[in-house]
Amino acid sequence: MVIIVMENTPEKLRGELTRWMLEAKAGVFIGNINAIVRETLWKKVDEGKEKGAAMMIYSFDTEQGFKIEMTGEPRRSIIDFEGLFLITNKI
Repeated sequence: MVIIVMENTPEKLRGELTRWMLEAKAGVFIGNINAIVRETLWKKVDEGKEKGAAMMIYSFDTEQGFKIEMTGEPRRSIIDFEGLFLITNKI
């Protein structure tokens, strides 16, 4: 399972993701894709985000069962607290 959440990104980038994933809400994409497709899409998001930001959450063999990656300047940040991912709001 892969979830990508995008903020302030171009429409063309959202259109690219809808080819592979379901857009559940504006800027929120959900899909069951393999690692190669996930990494290819994430590269496109990173390169095409312009002034926006994005966060990707995907299944991974960790204590929580997932991994989080971010690009750009999102409104939230990730803290790794002894192997657990916590999300905080930036002030």
